[in-house]
Amino acid sequence: MNFIRSPQSQTFSLPANLIKLDNGLTLIHQQIPGSAVAAVDVWVNAGSIVEIDEWSGMAHFLEHMIFKGTEKILPGQFDQAIENRGGMTNAATSYDYAHYFINTASQDLSETLPYLGELLLQAAIPEDEFDREREVVLEEIYQTFDSPDYVAFQALNESVYQRHPYGRSILGTEELLMQRSPEEMRTFHRAHYQPHNMTVVMVGDMTLEAAIAEVERSFHAFPDPVDCPQHEIEDEPPITSIRREELQLPRLEQARLMMAWITPGVDSVIWHPENDPLPWKRFAEVDKRDPLRDAFGLDLLSAVLSEGRSSRLIQELREDRQLVHGIDCGFSLQRDSSLFTITAWLDPENLERVEALLCDRLSQLMTTPVTETELSRAKRLLCNDYAFSTETPGQLAGLYGYYHTLAQLEAAIAYPHWIQSFTTEDLRDLASQYLSPYHYAAIVVKPL
Repeated sequence: MNFIRSPQSQTFSLPANLIKLDNGLTLIHQQIPGSAVAAVDVWVNAGSIVEIDEWSGMAHFLEHMIFKGTEKILPGQFDQAIENRGGMTNAATSYDYAHYFINTASQDLSETLPYLGELLLQAAIPEDEFDREREVVLEEIYQTFDSPDYVAFQALNESVYQRHPYGRSILGTEELLMQRSPEEMRTFHRAHYQPHNMTVVMVGDMTLEAAIAEVERSFHAFPDPVDCPQHEIEDEPPITSIRREELQLPRLEQARLMMAWITPGVDSVIWHPENDPLPWKRFAEVDKRDPLRDAFGLDLLSAVLSEGRSSRLIQELREDRQLVHGIDCGFSLQRDSSLFTITAWLDPENLERVEALLCDRLSQLMTTPVTETELSRAKRLLCNDYAFSTETPGQLAGLYGYYHTLAQLEAAIAYPHWIQSFTTEDLRDLASQYLSPYHYAAIVVKPL
């Protein structure tokens, strides 16, 4: 059992085990006695940021092709094996990772896990299935053109990230996908789907010994690694002005205003003391900022501003002034750099006024701390959301895999403790540090 020290010097336990297997694969395991459900999450450090520009969309396309079988498993056989036992499976690709999972009855784990291991390690990527599935991916891309929110957000990403691959679409483009070949995808797969690049999370009623045995049985036949073109990632320069772009879209009923600020990613910290189990313990030195702790604080600040009807921005801009139909703040944790965003849905004639008001309210955050009432309310909301999202084996497996892949495992359990540690002055400092009303990117979407 690992023990973590909270900001209030309260010791609390991390119920999960973190194991590095002999082949380099990472295993995270938590036993829940009596659980009828077993959850297995597999996280691969092979998101879209590892693609070269010419291969944009490859990581997401590969996620689709993983389920098209191997030499031993026919297309559709994996889904049949899971569904016939009442289980479920799915996958997703982000900028920083690819994620696969199965939830099944505990007694069926030994029969289902080898299927997942075989697919991930031995994906055949057959040419006929490649051509058919490419049409499915292309249809996904076409559908995004019908979503004003997606179009606006992608334009916002491109404005914010003008050098970094975070600015590219995870889905890729029709032009580039039509140029790709099955052999290129096999190269990408064999280069990145390797044990040192993969984490398996198992949560359910199984002992650590049993979990190790199951993983070693199912995840041992990795393909021989091959060389693959590597993306040379450039540091994204800071936004030093207001970048504003305007889009006009047909059949649009409401205008959109999207604003974004670059904040540090979890890999932004330079100082790494040895023998320190928690990254935020570095924060004891006041001149050292830890991006993970700042991320938790920005998450809290977004809740203060727009979580619930009584939040600051919703109360003023929607309920009192009736200038917007909806407004939302969000914080996206990412490895290289993170994003704080504000999105408003409104009538076109209110665009300039709302943007000016938002900049004014951000300025106020830097001089006048939020109230203790606002802070307490936001803490309760986030801590309750955390509690509701950790009730099932599947939720726990996803939480552990997410934080271990992006940051480190301890963050998964320490999140509510750190949320409770923030003061109103801390949030004021974060707003001053990251949310300048003079340095941001904005996308305005109007009806054509």
